[in-house]
Amino acid sequence: MHKLGRGHRDKVQQFMAITGTSEKVALQALKASDWHLEGAFDIFYSQPQVKAIPDSRHLEELYNRYKDPYVDMILADGISLLCNDLQVDPGDIVMLVVSWHMKAATMCEFSRQEFVGGLQSLGVDSLEKFHERIQFMRSELKDEQKFREIYNFAFGWAKEKGQKSLALDTSIGMWQLLFAEKQWPLVDHWCQFLQARHNKAIPRDTWSQLLEFARTVDSTLSNYDAEGAWPYLIDEFVEYLIENGIFQKSS
Repeated sequence: MHKLGRGHRDKVQQFMAITGTSEKVALQALKASDWHLEGAFDIFYSQPQVKAIPDSRHLEELYNRYKDPYVDMILADGISLLCNDLQVDPGDIVMLVVSWHMKAATMCEFSRQEFVGGLQSLGVDSLEKFHERIQFMRSELKDEQKFREIYNFAFGWAKEKGQKSLALDTSIGMWQLLFAEKQWPLVDHWCQFLQARHNKAIPRDTWSQLLEFARTVDSTLSNYDAEGAWPYLIDEFVEYLIENGIFQKSS
């Protein structure tokens, strides 16, 4: 690395420390990403053949640290301890990304298979490595496709077991969390509309279509098509905005 400038050397060292990989692999990933660390992580973790293989014994030790004493699951107390160890607030959106990687079926629960399998897919077998991967997981929210996957995952993850729809209060909390990341200007109006007019659980179709609406319809509704195939609730939302003088009806 003697031929590299100090800034590049620091990035190589940081990349090696976080991924546990060799200098050669670090250089390949960083050069391929034009020396952007987040891009290099993305390249590295999209190629599972170059990951360091996690130590299964260490993974079991980690699981047992957080496992409930009476049930073979990590429950709310264990997740709270995990967040404390990772120096992450339990309400931080990155914990949703963690759950997405673990393919967790339910909020505030990790089965042994979900926890161990998720950490294996992340190339993590120690608390230190887990902490170092937090930055990478935050960066995944900036990727449009991954954000869509995380957004759609959140519906099933957050709803009550056995329910087909997501409780309204939970939906609002999740939308505020997710759209704080993607900055949809109408999110507060949407939540106010639901509380004033709807007050019912949210079906999956409405959940998924709202992301498309937020992505494709201008925040002034200038390109909103009343004849489009939006769920009725979204059409009602547009009428609510017009009725309340938030926007004028387009001619």
